[in-house]
Amino acid sequence: MTHRPSVLIVDDDEMARDMLARRLERQGFRASTAASGEEALCRAAESPIDLVMLDIEMPGMNGFEVLLQLRKQHSQASLPVIMATANHDSETVVKALSAGANDYVTKPLDFPVVLARITAQISRKRAEEALHESEERYALAARAANDGFWDWRMADDRVYFSPRWKSMLGFEEGEIGDSPDEWFSRVHADDVGKVRQAAADLVHGRAPSFDSEHRLQHKDGHFIWTSGRALAVHDAEGRTQRIVGSQADITGAKVADALTGLPNRLLFVDRLTRCLHRKKRRDDFHYAVLFLDLDGFKNVNDSLGHIAGDELLVIIGRRLDSCVRAGDTVGRVLTKPHTVARFGGDEFTVLLEDLKASEDAVAVAQRLQAAISADCHVGGHDVFMTASIGIVLDTDTYERPDDLLRDADTAMYHAKTGGRNRHAVFDAGMRDLAVERLALGTELKRAVDRDEFTTAYQPIVSLRTGRLIGFEALIRWNHPRRGHLIPKHFIAAAEETSVILHIGQAALAQSCRQLREWDKQFAHSSDLFVSVNLSGRELMGQDLVSRIERTLADTSLPANRLKVEITESLLIDKPEAVIDRLKELRALGIQICIDDFGTGYSSLSYLHRFPVTTLKIDRSFVARMTEPGEQVEIVRTIITLAHALQLEVVAEGVETPEQASALKALGCEYAQGYLYARPLPPADIELLLSSEWVAQPAPDAA
Repeated sequence: MTHRPSVLIVDDDEMARDMLARRLERQGFRASTAASGEEALCRAAESPIDLVMLDIEMPGMNGFEVLLQLRKQHSQASLPVIMATANHDSETVVKALSAGANDYVTKPLDFPVVLARITAQISRKRAEEALHESEERYALAARAANDGFWDWRMADDRVYFSPRWKSMLGFEEGEIGDSPDEWFSRVHADDVGKVRQAAADLVHGRAPSFDSEHRLQHKDGHFIWTSGRALAVHDAEGRTQRIVGSQADITGAKVADALTGLPNRLLFVDRLTRCLHRKKRRDDFHYAVLFLDLDGFKNVNDSLGHIAGDELLVIIGRRLDSCVRAGDTVGRVLTKPHTVARFGGDEFTVLLEDLKASEDAVAVAQRLQAAISADCHVGGHDVFMTASIGIVLDTDTYERPDDLLRDADTAMYHAKTGGRNRHAVFDAGMRDLAVERLALGTELKRAVDRDEFTTAYQPIVSLRTGRLIGFEALIRWNHPRRGHLIPKHFIAAAEETSVILHIGQAALAQSCRQLREWDKQFAHSSDLFVSVNLSGRELMGQDLVSRIERTLADTSLPANRLKVEITESLLIDKPEAVIDRLKELRALGIQICIDDFGTGYSSLSYLHRFPVTTLKIDRSFVARMTEPGEQVEIVRTIITLAHALQLEVVAEGVETPEQASALKALGCEYAQGYLYARPLPPADIELLLSSEWVAQPAPDAA
């Protein structure tokens, strides 16, 4: 089997590195990722890597520092490194190349350019290695009895083709002559240019080796995939005398997935290309592409092992294939042969041909999701799987398979971000959103470097007395063009990268420092607390506890005056890991609040296991408390449960006296919302503190 080059992608932008990794996997590479410079150095030391794609602008250890360390390691001194930068200025490029980079690309990444440069660097590296192995020149071409051998003599421009080389193409010994055209004339039209160029480069000394996968036409007319490798034999003056090489039939490996037996990416793209051509000839021909990604498959691999993961992929592949073969959709029968392929990893693709209506593609997606979610038993465990599916319907605008697959992938990502077990039909707005999101990620990195994040504070008051008891710290982005942005405009993009860690640390440090400054100005502020939100990525970060401890020490803020807020969804997704981390925080004396409580009912049954001090009732329940319905009873249940567990309750989003009155009647202690104050900058909070502001207490219920 052909060696799959290994590429390490180093980027703190999770979305960017995972998308590049998936696309490289589809091109036949083995892609691994690292979110930081430190992790990259560890991965490079642990296993062989053929090339590193290295982002320059990373927090902590930047790309230049990582490159310097790689070059210091003897084993990595010649490792090809391509630097990626969002800066298009020549100074950055010159610095990257001077530091030892082999090449560079600019962001946003143009994937065909990236692919070409990666391929060129890996080919160069392999060529250098082959050049130092001259004693293996002949062995390379004739090492396997099943390979076809050929020997091209430059003096008379004749080629000896072995019997095996000829029989591989269906010919008898006397049916093929000794001209180079016997080879080149049979190369597929799409491949012949690159094959001739690679051969010419070897002949004329521009490359030390020939290594090519290309198609050759069989005697009966079909094409087979071959892998050709060759080296040159030179005379004493360095002139090429002969080219000797071997040729292996790799058709089986190229068109079938070894694990599931389904068509692979290569065959799928070939069939999709035929659909594109057919669409140009027939206006009434309709097709659709479905792109499937299994939800949570990594958890199966991590918990049950890769053998169980492989077993699951085989089962899913069979189910998908069976669904498409069954054929009945919305009362119509899909009579055409359709293609289910394993695209790579836990991704599958489906090509539906000759559809009668676009609704058929959606119906197939629904049926596939139902099949995937059926009971499944692997590795001695019952496993429940779902899939996110992106759907692309044919249009006359598509010219290349890659464009269709890109949009199907984008639609799949859109479905996945909306929740698991969903499907979405692609529209142009999704592509614009993906590009905008990528650009936003780059802007966020720059915002961290430029210190563009500030903190606003929303007062939290006692419903009984109106007394100010503390603040919730809320991050704001002072965007140079768009002005003050609230978290809903950027926090989702930040959470996909390590930028969220830097934003979170900025909010923590600013809030603790600000509270201590108010202590110095206002004697009555010494019993106030500040509440800071933690993302899931921050909460599970290895350095969270030490970072908070260090921040408290640097600002001299007592630990009991800091409260951290986490969303209820985190308790549901990773309960055991979260419990351990919260215990560490409580050991410091920090208070813990569960935000948006009431939206995830499954956590009610084991809430007592979490070392929390406060529940915050979600604003959606508060907003509907005074309306007819069950909302009041839900709030009553939450408050009763909290008090049974000796927890305080804060209601968020309180906007009317009626809501405040109802909450007070139910026993809720504290509230925040526009009824009292919007999130305010520090200067406005100081005005409140200087006037010893007290909010109007909640009126008693009528």
